[in-house]
Amino acid sequence: MDGLPVRGDGVASLDLPLPPARMPLLRRGRQLKRWRYVGVYGPEVMLCVGVARIGVVPKRWWAVVLPGRPVREGARGVRFDGSRVVIDAGDVRADLLVEEGDGVESVNSHGGAGGYVWTRKQAGVPVRGWVEVDGRRLEVDALGAVDETAGYHARHTSWLWSAGVGRGAGGERVGWNLVTGVNDGPAGSERTVWVEGGPVEVPPSDFALDLSRVDGLSFDEWPDSARVDDTNLLLFRSRYRQPFGSFSGTLPNGLELAEGWGVMESHEVVW
Repeated sequence: MDGLPVRGDGVASLDLPLPPARMPLLRRGRQLKRWRYVGVYGPEVMLCVGVARIGVVPKRWWAVVLPGRPVREGARGVRFDGSRVVIDAGDVRADLLVEEGDGVESVNSHGGAGGYVWTRKQAGVPVRGWVEVDGRRLEVDALGAVDETAGYHARHTSWLWSAGVGRGAGGERVGWNLVTGVNDGPAGSERTVWVEGGPVEVPPSDFALDLSRVDGLSFDEWPDSARVDDTNLLLFRSRYRQPFGSFSGTLPNGLELAEGWGVMESHEVVW
């Protein structure tokens, strides 16, 4: 699509329907896909909460992982109230407040035929509140990531993605959003590393297909932590894997990690 990709301040000047404005449910035969995802990552507890809509079909999910315990997940009891995130699902409950910033916006074309994807990413943002699992309450003072996306993706879409947070070797608060497959051009992409809240676009990402590495970061998957889906409904098909774990090594901007936590993801979907 002419004029794309665009990243940062230039997004507001595009002559396209983009959030917060209403986006049509169909554009040139493609359904609108949109979602909001919040991830909270750290050594004591990790979790994610999401709401999505594929065309007119809604989807909600949550997952909570404690070290040494299998992932707990479900689809009920999820609520976003601005930057407040609530899970109320029986034996699993949470109430968290995300200290959001402006984020990094980008718009990239996708799959030709006028398809495009808007996204706003944040990582390394403070998250505070509590999580309760089977009556055990944990106070949360951690870092997290926020993914807001809306667009007209190609019918067959696949990507590899990583979001994470941590501390640099000098104690710096860091976060990252790395991807290949969507919004991933040489420039104007969604790929970003944040250091003390300051974002920098980084070069194209190189993922190991087994999700053990991205660029200079090695990933140590927590046992039984992966969210997995393999759905085949003929008109909708999805194969998905997202494990939680720890990271070590060097960020794409050259900063060495002292500690890092987050997710890796592979997703192939026909929608």
